[in-house]
Amino acid sequence: MDAVRLIVTSRRALAGSGGAPQIMAEIWQAQALAQAIGSRLAVSGPPELRGEALGLTELAGRGCGVLDPPEIDTETLRAAQLTELGDARQALLCLGGLLGEVGIALVGLASAADDERTYWQCMEAIDAADEARDRVVEMLRKLTDRDEALPA
Repeated sequence: MDAVRLIVTSRRALAGSGGAPQIMAEIWQAQALAQAIGSRLAVSGPPELRGEALGLTELAGRGCGVLDPPEIDTETLRAAQLTELGDARQALLCLGGLLGEVGIALVGLASAADDERTYWQCMEAIDAADEARDRVVEMLRKLTDRDEALPA
Protein backbone atom coordinates (compact mmCIF):
# COMPACT_ATOMS: atom_id res chain seq x y z
CA MET A 1 0.00 0.00 0.00
CA ASP A 2 1.28 3.50 -0.68
CA ALA A 3 2.40 5.85 2.09
CA VAL A 4 -0.37 8.43 1.75
CA ARG A 5 -3.09 5.80 2.00
CA LEU A 6 -1.50 4.32 5.10
CA ILE A 7 -1.13 7.75 6.68
CA VAL A 8 -4.79 8.56 6.01
CA THR A 9 -5.75 5.21 7.54
CA SER A 10 -3.62 6.00 10.61
CA ARG A 11 -5.12 9.47 10.98
CA ARG A 12 -8.64 8.03 10.87
CA ALA A 13 -7.77 5.27 13.33
CA LEU A 14 -6.21 7.76 15.75
CA ALA A 15 -9.20 10.10 15.51
CA GLY A 16 -11.62 7.22 16.05
CA SER A 17 -9.77 5.55 18.91
CA GLY A 18 -11.49 5.37 22.27
CA GLY A 19 -9.72 4.84 25.56
CA ALA A 20 -6.11 5.41 26.47
CA PRO A 21 -4.87 1.90 25.53
CA GLN A 22 -6.35 2.20 22.03
CA ILE A 23 -4.97 5.72 21.58
CA MET A 24 -1.50 4.55 22.71
CA ALA A 25 -1.68 1.66 20.23
CA GLU A 26 -2.55 4.06 17.39
CA ILE A 27 0.24 6.42 18.39
CA TRP A 28 2.68 3.51 18.35
CA GLN A 29 1.37 2.50 14.90
CA ALA A 30 1.83 6.07 13.64
CA GLN A 31 5.41 6.23 14.93
CA ALA A 32 6.20 2.85 13.35
CA LEU A 33 4.77 4.10 10.05
CA ALA A 34 6.87 7.29 10.26
CA GLN A 35 9.92 5.10 10.88
CA ALA A 36 9.14 2.96 7.82
CA ILE A 37 8.57 6.02 5.62
CA GLY A 38 11.82 7.59 6.83
CA SER A 39 13.65 4.37 6.08
CA ARG A 40 12.15 4.18 2.60
CA LEU A 41 13.09 7.82 1.91
CA ALA A 42 16.63 7.20 3.15
CA VAL A 43 17.09 4.30 0.75
CA SER A 44 15.18 5.37 -2.35
CA GLY A 45 14.03 8.95 -1.86
CA PRO A 46 15.48 12.11 -3.35
CA PRO A 47 19.21 12.31 -2.51
CA GLU A 48 18.92 15.65 -0.73
CA LEU A 49 16.49 14.11 1.80
CA ARG A 50 18.51 11.07 2.80
CA GLY A 51 20.24 12.54 5.85
CA GLU A 52 17.04 13.99 7.27
CA ALA A 53 15.21 10.76 6.43
CA LEU A 54 17.70 8.77 8.50
CA GLY A 55 17.06 11.19 11.36
CA LEU A 56 13.31 10.71 10.95
CA THR A 57 13.78 6.94 11.10
CA GLU A 58 15.78 7.23 14.31
CA LEU A 59 13.38 9.65 15.99
CA ALA A 60 10.27 7.70 15.08
CA GLY A 61 11.99 4.56 16.32
CA ARG A 62 12.63 6.34 19.61
CA GLY A 63 8.94 7.27 19.67
CA CYS A 64 8.04 3.59 19.37
CA GLY A 65 10.66 2.57 21.89
CA VAL A 66 9.37 4.73 24.74
CA LEU A 67 5.85 3.33 24.41
CA ASP A 68 4.71 -0.15 25.28
CA PRO A 69 4.25 -1.97 21.96
CA PRO A 70 0.66 -2.96 21.27
CA GLU A 71 -0.27 -6.59 20.84
CA ILE A 72 -0.82 -6.66 17.09
CA ASP A 73 0.11 -9.09 14.35
CA THR A 74 2.08 -8.16 11.24
CA GLU A 75 -1.09 -8.09 9.13
CA THR A 76 -2.43 -5.29 11.32
CA LEU A 77 0.87 -3.40 11.49
CA ARG A 78 0.50 -0.55 9.00
CA ALA A 79 4.25 0.00 8.68
CA ALA A 80 4.58 -3.57 7.37
CA GLN A 81 2.00 -2.77 4.67
CA LEU A 82 4.12 0.01 3.15
CA THR A 83 4.96 -1.08 -0.38
CA GLU A 84 5.60 2.23 -2.11
CA LEU A 85 6.38 5.78 -1.18
CA GLY A 86 4.58 7.53 -4.02
CA ASP A 87 5.07 11.29 -4.29
CA ALA A 88 7.59 12.24 -1.58
CA ARG A 89 6.17 15.73 -1.09
CA GLN A 90 2.61 14.50 -0.64
CA ALA A 91 3.72 11.73 1.70
CA LEU A 92 5.69 14.20 3.81
CA LEU A 93 2.82 16.69 3.97
CA CYS A 94 0.48 13.97 5.17
CA LEU A 95 3.06 12.55 7.59
CA GLY A 96 3.62 15.98 9.12
CA GLY A 97 -0.11 16.24 9.78
CA LEU A 98 -0.19 12.78 11.35
CA LEU A 99 2.77 13.54 13.61
CA GLY A 100 1.08 16.77 14.72
CA GLU A 101 -2.06 14.81 15.63
CA VAL A 102 0.09 12.27 17.47
CA GLY A 103 1.57 15.10 19.55
CA ILE A 104 -1.88 16.46 20.39
CA ALA A 105 -3.15 13.01 21.39
CA LEU A 106 -0.09 12.49 23.58
CA VAL A 107 -0.64 15.81 25.36
CA GLY A 108 -4.19 14.71 26.12
CA LEU A 109 -2.99 11.36 27.43
CA ALA A 110 -0.27 12.95 29.55
CA SER A 111 -2.76 15.40 31.03
CA ALA A 112 -5.10 12.59 32.03
CA ALA A 113 -2.42 10.10 33.14
CA ASP A 114 -3.12 8.46 36.47
CA ASP A 115 0.41 7.22 36.99
CA GLU A 116 3.85 8.71 36.64
CA ARG A 117 5.09 6.01 34.24
CA THR A 118 2.39 6.77 31.67
CA TYR A 119 2.96 10.49 32.07
CA TRP A 120 6.69 10.19 31.36
CA GLN A 121 6.13 7.79 28.47
CA CYS A 122 3.86 10.38 26.92
CA MET A 123 6.32 13.21 27.54
CA GLU A 124 9.18 11.32 25.88
CA ALA A 125 6.92 10.31 22.98
CA ILE A 126 5.84 13.96 22.58
CA ASP A 127 9.49 14.97 22.22
CA ALA A 128 10.12 12.23 19.66
CA ALA A 129 7.00 13.10 17.63
CA ASP A 130 7.84 16.81 17.71
CA GLU A 131 11.42 16.23 16.59
CA ALA A 132 10.26 13.81 13.89
CA ARG A 133 7.83 16.44 12.64
CA ASP A 134 10.68 18.97 12.55
CA ARG A 135 12.59 16.56 10.28
CA VAL A 136 9.55 16.29 8.01
CA VAL A 137 9.30 20.09 7.80
CA GLU A 138 13.02 20.30 6.97
CA MET A 139 12.64 17.71 4.20
CA LEU A 140 9.73 19.68 2.73
CA ARG A 141 11.89 22.81 2.81
CA LYS A 142 14.68 20.99 0.98
CA LEU A 143 12.24 19.80 -1.68
CA THR A 144 11.01 23.37 -2.16
CA ASP A 145 14.59 24.68 -2.40
CA ARG A 146 15.41 21.99 -4.97
CA ASP A 147 12.33 22.84 -7.06
CA GLU A 148 13.09 26.57 -6.96
CA ALA A 149 16.67 25.93 -8.09
CA LEU A 150 15.54 23.99 -11.17
CA PRO A 151 15.60 25.99 -14.41
CA ALA A 152 12.14 26.91 -15.64
